[in-house]
Amino acid sequence: MESIFESKERCCGCRACEAKCPRRAITMASDEEGFLYPRADDKLCVGCGLCVRVCPLRIDGNRKESGEPRFFAATHDSEEVLMNSTSGGAFTAISDVILNQGGAVCGADFDDGLRVLHRVTGSAEGRDRMRFSKYVQSDVGEVYSIIKETLAKRPVLFTGTPCQCAGLRSFLDGEPENLFVCDVICHSVPSPLVWEEYKRLLEEEHGGRVTAARFRSKKYPWSRENSNKGFMFKIEGSDEWLEDGRFYDLFIRKRAISRPSCAECRFTDTRRASDMTIADCFGIEKQAPELYDSRGVSLVIVNTPKGAAMLEAISKDMNISERPEAEITAEQQRLSAPGKFPPERAAFWETLRREGLKAAL
Repeated sequence: MESIFESKERCCGCRACEAKCPRRAITMASDEEGFLYPRADDKLCVGCGLCVRVCPLRIDGNRKESGEPRFFAATHDSEEVLMNSTSGGAFTAISDVILNQGGAVCGADFDDGLRVLHRVTGSAEGRDRMRFSKYVQSDVGEVYSIIKETLAKRPVLFTGTPCQCAGLRSFLDGEPENLFVCDVICHSVPSPLVWEEYKRLLEEEHGGRVTAARFRSKKYPWSRENSNKGFMFKIEGSDEWLEDGRFYDLFIRKRAISRPSCAECRFTDTRRASDMTIADCFGIEKQAPELYDSRGVSLVIVNTPKGAAMLEAISKDMNISERPEAEITAEQQRLSAPGKFPPERAAFWETLRREGLKAAL
C-alpha cells in the first residue's frame, strides 16, 4: 500500500479520491492522531491518475465560486427550532425546503456509539439529528455515491465542512441542478481519536456509558462569549445533562487536536465551494442590536443563483436582514485566514501517546 497524497497538510480527508477510484484500489486508514488518509493498493491501481485529478486541494480554484457573495443575518420564527439549533435555525429552514420537495438531506449525525458520520435521510426526524454542531471530523463514508444515485430520483441537500463540499463537487465533476450544497464556516476539525478517548474518560469518571452529547447547547444565551461553553452529555441510566469543558480547552484554547491540513486550509475566504454558507452571526449584538436574539442568530452567505433562490424560499420562516461584508469578515476569522497551531501541539500528542488523555489535558 502506497500513500497517494503529498503531505498530511495537503490532505483534508474528504474521501473524494476513494469514492472516484474505478478500481476500488483506495482505502482510508487512520493515522496515529485518528485522522483518515487514503492509501492505494498497487496490486489494484492502474495508474490512471483519477485520484489526483479529483482532489479538491489540487484542483485550480478548489471548486469555489467566483461570484460576489451576499451576507445576511437570519433568525427562525420557531421557538422549537431555535432552541434545538446551534445558532439561528438556518439549517432547519433550508432542509425543510428540500424535504417539502420530496428530497433528501445529507449531514453529520451520531451513530449509536456517538461516532460522527454523514448520513442521508428523507425524514424530518432524521434531519433533526443533524441539527446541532458536532466538533469532530465526520466520516463521509460512501455518501458521495449514495448522493449520486439519489440525485437521479429526487433533490438532495448536502451539508458539511467546506472541504467536504468541495470533495462532493469534485466527485460529481460539477453540481447537478437538483443538488443544493451548503457549507459551514469551519474553525477546524478535531480528531475522532481524541473524541473517543474523551468519551472513555468521561465514562471512567462517571461510572457509565455516555449515551448523548451536545457540543453546543442553549443552556447559556447565544453569544460569542458563550459559544465555547455548554458541552453537555448524559450517562446511561440518567436523564440529567452533565457539563464538562475540557474538550473545548483542547480544541479552541489549546488548538491541539485539529487535522494538520486545517492549519493550511484552502477554504478560509469569502469564495465558497457551495451554494450557501451558514454559521453563527457573531457580532450582530454590536452592529445591529435590534437583530440580536439570545436564542441564536444565523449568518447566511449566498454564493450562487441557487443560493439566492433558497434565501427567498426560507424567508417565509426566517427574519432576514442583509449585512455589509466588512461587518461579517471582521467577526468571522475563518473567512480570512486559517487558524495556526501552536508549538505545544506536538507535546500534547506525545503526552497522549505515552500517558493517555487525562495526563495530556
